[in-house]
Amino acid sequence: MSADLLHTPLHALHLELGAKMVPFAGYAMPVQYPTGILAEHRHCRYEAALFDVSHMGQLKLIGDDAARALETLVPMDVVDLPVNKQRYAFFTNASGGLLDDLMITRRDDHLFLIVNAGCKDADLRHLTTHIGARCTIAPQPDRALLALQGPHAVTALARLNFAVTDLSFMTGGDFVLAQAPCFVTRSGYTGEDGFEISVPAAHAVTLARALLAQPEVKPAGLGARDTLRLEAGLCLYGHDINETTSPIEAGLNWAIQKVRRPGGTRAGGYPGASVIEPQLATGPMVKRVGLVGLERVPVREGAVIVDAQGHKLGHVTSGTLSPTVFEPVAMAYLAANHAIAQHEVYAEVRGKRIPMRVSPMPFTPHRYHR
Repeated sequence: MSADLLHTPLHALHLELGAKMVPFAGYAMPVQYPTGILAEHRHCRYEAALFDVSHMGQLKLIGDDAARALETLVPMDVVDLPVNKQRYAFFTNASGGLLDDLMITRRDDHLFLIVNAGCKDADLRHLTTHIGARCTIAPQPDRALLALQGPHAVTALARLNFAVTDLSFMTGGDFVLAQAPCFVTRSGYTGEDGFEISVPAAHAVTLARALLAQPEVKPAGLGARDTLRLEAGLCLYGHDINETTSPIEAGLNWAIQKVRRPGGTRAGGYPGASVIEPQLATGPMVKRVGLVGLERVPVREGAVIVDAQGHKLGHVTSGTLSPTVFEPVAMAYLAANHAIAQHEVYAEVRGKRIPMRVSPMPFTPHRYHR
C-alpha cells in the first residue's frame, strides 16, 4: 500500500485486529476484518458494530452570522435549527448539482459540520471563499470520529455513560466516555439506531477499546458500511450523487424544508435555486430508484438499464447482493416515465439481460430511535 496514505488515529488498532487495509479518499482504511464483510454486516443489523470514520471532515462555523451565511450555500433551514439538533444537508452548485452532502448540528456557540472525506478539502475552500468573511471556519483535524451502529448500540454505549439514552434520532450532546470529552449524536449511515462520536484524537484508541470490550460490539469496515447504507437506501457521494445530479433527481426533496422552498420566507438564495425550484414544482426528467433483481445475479455500479426492446433507460450507481433481504439490490437513475414502482426493467451484465423490478427504498426498514 502506498506510503503516502494518511492514517486515522486508530490505524495501529486496525492492524492489531487483523483488518485488511485499502486506500480510500487518501487514507488507509479497514475494508474488513477477519470475520468478513457478510458477518460484519449482519452483526450490525442484529447486535452492534464499531466503524472508524475519522477520515471524514469535522469543522466548526463560529459567529453570530454563521447560520445565515451557511444558508447561502445550502437549501436547508439552518437559522431555525434548535440547539443540539442535527440536520442532513448538501452543498449545491450553480447548475443545481451536488458538491457534497453533509451533517449540520447546532451547538450553543457554533455550527458543527461533518463532511465527506473525499470532499473535505474542496468543501473547506468552498466555505472559505463564499462565507469566510461572515464567520470563522475552524477545521477540527485533532478529532477522530467513531460510529457505533446497531440495535444494541445504545446498550453498549450506556455502560460508558447512561445519559446517552436520553438522545433521540438526529439530536446530540456532550458526554464523557471512557474519560474523554465527546460530542455524540444519535445518527448514522446504516439505517439502524446508533451513534456518531466525535472524540479528541488522543483519546480515540482508549474509547474504541472500551467499546470493543462490550459483549455486543465487534469492529466493522468500509465493506459492511457500504452494503448497510445501500440496503438503507442512503446515497454515497461520488456514486449515487455528484456535481451533475440535482437533489430532486436524487429523491432528496424531503431534505429541503418548506421555509427554503418557493413561497417560504427564506426561499432560494442558494446556488442552483433557479434549476432546483422548477424541478420541485414539475418533477425531474430522471429519478433515483431502487431496483430488486429477479435472478440471484449481483448487478454492480455502471451496469446499463434497458427496457424489453433494449432501449437504454439509465444506469446503476450502486449494487450488491443484499445480506439482509437475500436478493440483488441496486440504486439506479431511470427516465422518469420508467421510475414507477413494480415496473420491470433489465440490467445488462456480461452480455446478458437480468430482469429487475423498480422497488421502494429502503430495502430493509430503518430502525432509528425517534
